[in-house]
Amino acid sequence: MRVLGIDPGSRVTGFGVVGAAGGVVTVIASGTVASPANAGFAARLRAVHEGIRAVIARHEPDEAAIEDAFLGKNVKTVAQISQVRGVLLLALEMAGLPVTEYSPREVKLAVSGNGNASKEQVERMVARLLALPARSGSLDESDALAVALCHAYRAARRGTPAGARA
Repeated sequence: MRVLGIDPGSRVTGFGVVGAAGGVVTVIASGTVASPANAGFAARLRAVHEGIRAVIARHEPDEAAIEDAFLGKNVKTVAQISQVRGVLLLALEMAGLPVTEYSPREVKLAVSGNGNASKEQVERMVARLLALPARSGSLDESDALAVALCHAYRAARRGTPAGARA
């Protein structure tokens, strides 16, 4: 099974593609989709949409997992992240991918055993679990890999058969 994990952001969206087969999870690709900093919000949404569609086309995931919106104090930030999630969900739906949403707490718990882990703790655990260098990318990238790992672990527990591409 090939899983695309996504950590939505209005400026930088992280993605991670993992392959899961026989209880082993490996990294296929990871990175970020950056939006032009000086562009208007609609142009940033378009950049995120086009960027994730390119990731889907390049890596052909079987399923997708995305981090659910968090409740923050800044209403404008929450609204923007919700809109980014909307264009990401649209891209995933257009690609025909089954999508599962996980709360930040669920993801942290799945990879670190602590639902209140910091981003840096999650990054260290992702690196350890996937045998990556300690600081191999951005926190957005490691968060996206954590989302993909969370989904792969949950699928393994459910007994979902691994796809042919892993």
